[in-house]
Amino acid sequence: MRGHPEPDPAGPGQESVWDYPRPPRLEPVPERLRVVFDGITLADTVRGWRVLETSHPPSYYLPPDDILPGALAPAGGGSLCEWKGRALYYDVVGPGRRAERAAWAYPRPTGAFAPLAGHVAFYAGAMEACFVGDERVTPQPGGFYGGWITRKVVGPFKGEPGTMGW
Repeated sequence: MRGHPEPDPAGPGQESVWDYPRPPRLEPVPERLRVVFDGITLADTVRGWRVLETSHPPSYYLPPDDILPGALAPAGGGSLCEWKGRALYYDVVGPGRRAERAAWAYPRPTGAFAPLAGHVAFYAGAMEACFVGDERVTPQPGGFYGGWITRKVVGPFKGEPGTMGW
């Protein structure tokens, strides 16, 4: 098992994911959030939330009313987060493509995360593009976590090779 890494230095206006709390914190997002898939913007909001957890870039959650009708199809199965509760997964459906299990939501999250009820998070790597403000995000490394990396956050990030022990 690998120990705690040395955090990358944060510059002006940046946040280190190593300063994020455990248990995670939920906060509203002042910037516009957008998700593009299969040539269309299927989600667009200024009412999003982000979850901040030690070693992870933020995960962003968008309200269902700001997602195009028909863009999500239940994928079956689920997972359990010790902090947020039971997650359900969705396939993301575009006009000509489908991304399997590319989004998730917490229908009945735990008390501290109640504002996330029904909000949807997208795996940026499965989408054509995801944006925080006007910045196109980079997906969190690895295939399990769904954080969005912007210039405002520095790592190293959980999900990269050799990080399972963090």
